[in-house]
Amino acid sequence: MTPPGTTPVRAVRERLGEALFLRVAGPDGAKHRDRIHGRPGPRWFEPDSAIARVHGDASMFVGGIRALLLQTLHPAAMTAVSEHSGFRGDMWGRLARTSRFLAVTTFGTADDAQQAVDMVRTIHTRITGTMDDGTPYAASDPHLLLWVHVAEVDSFLRAHQVYGKHPLDQVGRDRYVAEAAEVARRLGVLDPPTTEAELAEVLDAFRPELRATPQAREAISYLLFRPPLPLAARAPYGVLVAAAVGLMPRWTRWPLRLPWLPVSERTVVRALGSLATGTIRWAMTPPAR
Repeated sequence: MTPPGTTPVRAVRERLGEALFLRVAGPDGAKHRDRIHGRPGPRWFEPDSAIARVHGDASMFVGGIRALLLQTLHPAAMTAVSEHSGFRGDMWGRLARTSRFLAVTTFGTADDAQQAVDMVRTIHTRITGTMDDGTPYAASDPHLLLWVHVAEVDSFLRAHQVYGKHPLDQVGRDRYVAEAAEVARRLGVLDPPTTEAELAEVLDAFRPELRATPQAREAISYLLFRPPLPLAARAPYGVLVAAAVGLMPRWTRWPLRLPWLPVSERTVVRALGSLATGTIRWAMTPPAR
């Protein structure tokens, strides 16, 4: 029953916003949100910083999916996820933990942000193993951390430029990359890129290491076609996935068995993606009281 004084549209908006927030932030997300945004103290970044603008926008839904797709191309990163996280068993748990880390380091107090970084670094020291060819891997390896970092930053930035409410100019994009690099250094990344041009150079330098393994294709198939979602949520999720695929580099499409429909991606997919992110932005913005 709708509470007195609440319009049907506002009630739908609040229910949709709550459902989306629970999916992304987890069942205890409200408690963490209140602590992140409400606890007094100095922050690493100002409220009007480039990183706050990017990470606080609904375009992160598209950017997050693109980052997952792109990261699968590094065999070591894909093996670590497959053996230690499990993209099937705890997909939404991983999403909640990642979104919480981004929220804490972007918007939380400096003490809470450092605590989150320390926790991740501790977890990384436990994630080690051997790939099928006998090559050892470790999540704490600065080179592997660099790949994860640049794949995320490139994905978040590209999604924001296409689907963000207020895309950044060149100065803002460089500032975003530089601010994201501050967090990356604390995580153990050595010499992360600090401009958009440097970001492109680092991504290009990784190309010889990247390939689509059977594990990567299985993960992609799961994310695209078998997400753990109720039927009613699969159509909106499909729109976000299509928007994310549309932002993937052309050279990734065939190895990952992703479609490449340049005309549709520039027209229909972008229109639907803009509608979806706009709806999410509307639903998750608290209404004026």
